[in-house]
Parts: sequence; C-alpha cells; structure tokens
Amino acid sequence: MRLRTVSGKVNSRDSSTRGQAVRALSTNGALMITAEHFWLSVGFLGQAFFSSRFLVQWIASERKKESVIPVSFWFFSIGGGTTLLIYAIYRQDPVFILGQGAGLLVYLRNLYLIRRKQRRLAQAGT
Repeated sequence: MRLRTVSGKVNSRDSSTRGQAVRALSTNGALMITAEHFWLSVGFLGQAFFSSRFLVQWIASERKKESVIPVSFWFFSIGGGTTLLIYAIYRQDPVFILGQGAGLLVYLRNLYLIRRKQRRLAQAGT
C-alpha cells in the first residue's frame, strides 16, 4: 500500500519500507525491531537531549540565584538539535528540517561567541 500526499504524489515511505526490520543484537541472540521503532527511538533520544538543556539551565540559575545560561546548555542544544535534524530528514519534514537546521546555526554561533570572549579575556590577562 503506497501512501499518497494531499497533492496525490506517492510518498517514498510506503508501508513496506516502514515494516523493514533492523537487527539489533541482545545478550541472548538477535532482537528484531522495525525501522519505524528505531527512528522513533532516535527522535525520542533527540527530544531528551533537547529537553535536558532546560533542566541544566534551571539548575545553574537556581545555584546562582539569577538567570544563567551555562555552556553545557549550548552543547545539549547541539546534541538534541543534531539528533532531531537527523530524525526530521528521515521523516522528510521540511518544516522540522528548517527549524532544527536554523537552530543549530544559532547554537554554534553562541558557542563561537563564548569561545571568542574567553580568548579575549585570556589575552587581556597576560
């Protein structure tokens, strides 16, 4: 059974593709999971990374008793954003791809600015 979009085009991810199995090894032999379950796991993993950044930011702010964005926030953003981008590409979702791709540029830019500031402070101190 092929899936059709609103425009009537055939979607490349038909039911036979979704049913393909990915073999994952377990301690007592081979465990079979579907490709769909694998990709859902990737998506949930990315969402977990992405959500963890807020926990990291909240804990850092509570410790300082002021709003703080630690460097680890940006690393969690990159890890989650990258994983979710891979998932979005698999899903062939242009809105999701654009959102995650643009977000990654912002996260990388923030890390660059932090690193540049650290270098300037180190040079000023010597």
